[in-house]
Amino acid sequence: MESEISLFDMFSRLGVAAGLALVLGLERELRGKPAGLRSHMLVALGAAAFLIVGLEILFATAEGDPSARIDPTRIVEGVIGGIGFLGAGSIIRSGTSVHGITTGASIWLAGAIGIAAGVHNFALAAMVTLMALVIMTVLGAIERTLPSHRDEE
Repeated sequence: MESEISLFDMFSRLGVAAGLALVLGLERELRGKPAGLRSHMLVALGAAAFLIVGLEILFATAEGDPSARIDPTRIVEGVIGGIGFLGAGSIIRSGTSVHGITTGASIWLAGAIGIAAGVHNFALAAMVTLMALVIMTVLGAIERTLPSHRDEE
């Protein structure tokens, strides 16, 4: 099957998605959270793959039958919905406390990184990863020093 996107380009998009998500997954792994390296990498890889497939379908339909157009944003909507379901599954309520919200958010963000990499926007994917890492590490450390957080420990 002929492809509009070269194999090298596909591999680089998938590699960037998985590699950047590894950074977020490593932070979760080091904190002993249930969704770590593999989870984050698989979410980003899957999101990028779905986008690449959608782009390939778009290219194929544009050449073959211009009236049979697809809307790539619908693929993004489906990916976001599915990843939201995964993220929600990582959130646990125990009595009056809730755990896993940051992990759920980082899983959702890994999907966004995968989508950005899937459409070949590596700069956006890298910026999102860097900002998320700062939020998760630096602000997390500050948050843990706050009196309201120390009372819960």
